[in-house]
Amino acid sequence: MIFPFLSVLALIPLLGALLVATAKNNTARLIALAVALIDLGYAIAVIAYSKATSNSLAESLQWLPAVGSSYSLNLDGMGLVMVAVTVLLVPAVLVAEWKTGMGETGRFSSKTFVALVLLVSSFSLFTFMSFDLLVFYVFFEATLIPMYFLIGGWGGAKRTRAAAKFLLFGLAGGLIMLLGVIGTTVLSAINDVNSLGFIELGQMSLATSSLTKWIFLSFFIAFALKAPMVPAHIWLPDAAEETTPGAAALMVGILDKLGTFGMIRICVGVFPAEAQWATPVILVLALISIFYGAFAAIGSKNLMRLIAYTSISHFGFMVMCIFAMTSQSISGSIFYMVNHALATGALYLVVGYLIARRGSPMVSDFGGVIKVAPLAAGFTLVAGLACCALPGTSPFVSEFMAIAGTWSRYPVIAAIAVPGTVLAAVYVLWMYQRMMTGPVTDATRSHITSDLSWRERLALIPLVVAFLVLGFYPQPALDEIAPSTDYYMAVASLTDPDSMIEGGR
Repeated sequence: MIFPFLSVLALIPLLGALLVATAKNNTARLIALAVALIDLGYAIAVIAYSKATSNSLAESLQWLPAVGSSYSLNLDGMGLVMVAVTVLLVPAVLVAEWKTGMGETGRFSSKTFVALVLLVSSFSLFTFMSFDLLVFYVFFEATLIPMYFLIGGWGGAKRTRAAAKFLLFGLAGGLIMLLGVIGTTVLSAINDVNSLGFIELGQMSLATSSLTKWIFLSFFIAFALKAPMVPAHIWLPDAAEETTPGAAALMVGILDKLGTFGMIRICVGVFPAEAQWATPVILVLALISIFYGAFAAIGSKNLMRLIAYTSISHFGFMVMCIFAMTSQSISGSIFYMVNHALATGALYLVVGYLIARRGSPMVSDFGGVIKVAPLAAGFTLVAGLACCALPGTSPFVSEFMAIAGTWSRYPVIAAIAVPGTVLAAVYVLWMYQRMMTGPVTDATRSHITSDLSWRERLALIPLVVAFLVLGFYPQPALDEIAPSTDYYMAVASLTDPDSMIEGGR
């Protein structure tokens, strides 16, 4: 380790949050945006340096030798794409939420809001780059703190209750996961590994037993609570409804991905035999999530809840293709995480602009918006179509990979999941029809008196460009993801089904 590139990458927003805390409210937003853009530029430079020089960015310092834990960071393909989407989404959220808390002081000031956003960014980056189980756990749990205050500090009338529910579910998952961390530490000592590094843990020769199954389940339950999957989903619609659109974009786009990310990193990477043992039940739960989320979205009257339910459906697809355990499905799940963050993040932001103008999140309170705010209607349509995986957008690539990869090993599961893609078109297009088309209602005409401002467009354009570019040219991202996919397939001692190989994979 010549220079701690990765530590600096995650520390920039943390130090930025501290700097913002000492600034005046009028300048805090500018400082926070500058810090986020610096982190974006630095991340691009670090990735480019790593590719140009083929130098490893791994960092490792002894931390708790008694349990074999070290401060270990690295940037594999899966971590790289999640880091990239994090540093892109955070400045977009800061721009979109520019006026949040403006003119207020104390706990609910704009200074506090942007500082918490930077803390979410820092802790998420540390988690995505952690290559030690205990370090991963510490930062995984740390993300709860700033997100709790983002939900409880701003948003709807029931935000305090929603924040408490978010925190309770998160702490419950953390407690269950802690049992898994302790159990894994014991397994490491028993097997003379004496390390909590993910690479070393993945090389353990574990005999499947009741103990290893319980440890696996502790991790899976914690990640299913974070993702979230049915029936552990009930905190998400309330949290999304009561918080600000930017905070919802961070929560669904970044924090909830820690759940699916952890399923790959730990459930598959450390306990592959146990993952295969649990696969039949998990695939059924994934299907339930796909259809429950889709039907709940179709029936939702509140825009913020509607998007939250669509995310539950999408997470079902992600989990399904993780545990299908083919090269195509695992690559699809990782790429799905990126694409969902981009598309859903953009949808939350543009819908948030409309809610702020109308003063209501209810779908029935809109009508004919396309005639008074065509840009807002256009961005809503593009982001919505991306969420339902329209060809030409990057979610189509990942959803196709998810279904095709699952089909090669579990054709019945994949066939049952396919109608979920049709339901996605139903909830997106029906929402759009009710809000944007038809005659302009009196309420729409009186409240929505302006289209998107330059600042609002500036927040949306990078996200839209990203999922359109990756929709037509996904190969660079898939090339980065491929080594991670190959690693997890090797750890699980799995090969692709013959049908996939013969098909020219």
